[in-house]
Amino acid sequence: MEGQIGYFRRNHFTPVPEVDSLAELNELVDQWDLRDGLRRIGSRPRTIDEYFQVERPLLMPLPEEPFETGRLFTPRVDRYSQIAVRTNRYSVPVRLIGKRVRVVLHASHLVVYDRNVEVARHERLIAKGGCRLDLDHYLEALIRKPGAFPGATALEQARSAGKFTPVHDAWWAAAVRAHGDTAGTRALIEVLLLARHVSHEHLVAGLAMALRAGALTADAVALEARKVAQAEDEPARHPSPAGAGGAATVTFLHEWRLAHLPPDTTPLPSVTHYDQLLRRRRASSGEHREGEAQ
Repeated sequence: MEGQIGYFRRNHFTPVPEVDSLAELNELVDQWDLRDGLRRIGSRPRTIDEYFQVERPLLMPLPEEPFETGRLFTPRVDRYSQIAVRTNRYSVPVRLIGKRVRVVLHASHLVVYDRNVEVARHERLIAKGGCRLDLDHYLEALIRKPGAFPGATALEQARSAGKFTPVHDAWWAAAVRAHGDTAGTRALIEVLLLARHVSHEHLVAGLAMALRAGALTADAVALEARKVAQAEDEPARHPSPAGAGGAATVTFLHEWRLAHLPPDTTPLPSVTHYDQLLRRRRASSGEHREGEAQ
């Protein structure tokens, strides 16, 4: 078996094949494997596939639990809520600062566990001295110190990755103008915390709708995001009849509030009492003129 692995490597991976993706390489390996199954080793009377059919019933079943191929590390979380793995640094939730965590490093990603609970997952950094930060890991700390949010490295990485969109920036700017730097930034962080329970697409749509309606609070964004999610679920639950052009309508927050206000029973203002004062003034001024005439 080991000799055939060497044969396969020398005949198919020398020189190194040039492919556009790992999927393409795997497809080539499958094709080479099928062709090698029809090959005879030396002067043996049967092919490799024919010998394998004889051995197949003798093979032991695979274990029920998958074999872990990743490498295990147990780093300690530093004061910046980061761990060091193979000369690179990765973020974890701030609540784990000072604790040891378990890291399983794979070829393309790594998974961080607190005891047996997964707390972080990152794409593996290949170059040395790199740093990969997840903005969500720092939100609990940033909501207490919102002044550190604009210059945070995690924010810049979130922008580069497309997780922090121009819609986020526009809503943030509007919230700062309405509430001030501290309160406006804190409102944005509260919106980002919603991403733990709302999908990214629905949250961005809710931000856009709240921005158009001038609703600059996290509660308003949550309401609009739920409305978007419900609007997507509604056609699946109640499909419209064929030919019906029923497009989904959008109701803005301020319109919804106006529609649900109770009836106003306050009477309209009146100036009747002021008219009485004017009549008295005219009467007193007439008596004054008669006295002067006498």
